[in-house]
Amino acid sequence: MQVFPEGVDASSLAAWMDERGLPGGPFEDVSVLTGGTQNILLEFERGGGKYVLRRPPVHKRGNSDATMLREARVLESLSGSEVPHPKFIASCDDIDVLGAAFYLMESVDGFNAAEGLPRLHAESDEIRFEMGLSMAEAIAKMGELDYIEIGLEGLGKPDGYLERQVKRWQGQLDSYREFEGYPGPDISGLDEVAYWLDDNLPRDYRPGLLHGDYHAANVMFRHDGPELAAIVDWELTTVGDPLLDLGALTALSAGTTNDPPLGHTFEGFPSRDAVLARYRTHSTRDTAAIEWYEILACYRLGIILEGTRARAFAGKASQETANRLRAITVACFDKAARRVGARV
Repeated sequence: MQVFPEGVDASSLAAWMDERGLPGGPFEDVSVLTGGTQNILLEFERGGGKYVLRRPPVHKRGNSDATMLREARVLESLSGSEVPHPKFIASCDDIDVLGAAFYLMESVDGFNAAEGLPRLHAESDEIRFEMGLSMAEAIAKMGELDYIEIGLEGLGKPDGYLERQVKRWQGQLDSYREFEGYPGPDISGLDEVAYWLDDNLPRDYRPGLLHGDYHAANVMFRHDGPELAAIVDWELTTVGDPLLDLGALTALSAGTTNDPPLGHTFEGFPSRDAVLARYRTHSTRDTAAIEWYEILACYRLGIILEGTRARAFAGKASQETANRLRAITVACFDKAARRVGARV
């Protein structure tokens, strides 16, 4: 007997797939995929096809359904591009089917480095080094896409994107007070980092597609080499400044002797300089202001992860997960505050 998680009714899913002419038959090899902290990922086989269903958590946030459909739109638009991504199959905006919007994509033949490395990669320093450079190359190519040409006009609000960032994430942090029992952030350096970001805005930028949460846990690598099989978890994707993805990669995954990464990495990951060099090889973007993007990446990631802590106080997230992510939040702000010279 195949066991489905709460939030996915097998008979409703089967009927929906049948209506769209997808291969029928019994569900086989059903399993919940791990690695994320919020959304439900269900892998299964049916009619000879291997699928992954993605839907919001049972306790949805206010924008969960819209976010899920945005992800689906982006994956569909990336079809035929050089950006590695899961192949889109179909999406559903009728929440009566499973209680939330959801979409289907093909299962990716690859592995998540955050969950461990296969023998080929674990035993080769060269392969692990190239894995990190492959991550840089993928977002460089994504940033070069013409988002209007691939059908993503209106996905975000590129005008004033950088100017809105601090206010946008401050608003996100303030919204956590709606969770019962949440005592507030209590994050050292929070205000100092925000002031620095507002006072040191890059002069201009060229809009493009960005992933929004780019690090080693949100990509899958090929089993036979260092290349990416797919970028996954497109929840925060938008049209804005693609250099934010690069800033996240160099600040959170790479690093220097005096400024180490924050755990979104693996042993043998290339240095900040090596990542920047590979990115520039495949991009026409000016990376002179990369430090600003790195500090913003720390600021926004710290605030995003604080949300899990707030939900845990209200009993809507695991306390163990909240504690683990809280440590990353503190490390993010410590790193950003040191960069801007704040006292923490």
